[in-house]
Amino acid sequence: MNSGSNRLLDELAKLMTDAAGAAQGVRREMETAMRSQLERLLNSMDLVKREEFEAVRDMAIKAREENDALSARLDALEKKPATDGAEAGKSSAAKKARSKDA
Repeated sequence: MNSGSNRLLDELAKLMTDAAGAAQGVRREMETAMRSQLERLLNSMDLVKREEFEAVRDMAIKAREENDALSARLDALEKKPATDGAEAGKSSAAKKARSKDA
């Protein structure tokens, strides 16, 4: 009787091993199918890759810095002629006043 139960247990173990192998195969196939579906979905969404995003972000940061520098330079240039113009106006007014006094 021992030999019969051992054979039954051996057959049951073999069946379970085969079932586990089949389950792993099904799992791999499902993962592959799901991965391809997900890739297809992401491609249809027209998403940006991280490398492209970071490159554009770096360009935007550089452009903003250049814009700030140019804005500061423009402000400085706008203040300078106003100061020079005021001095020129004062000197011409002083010349007119001297010429009237003379």
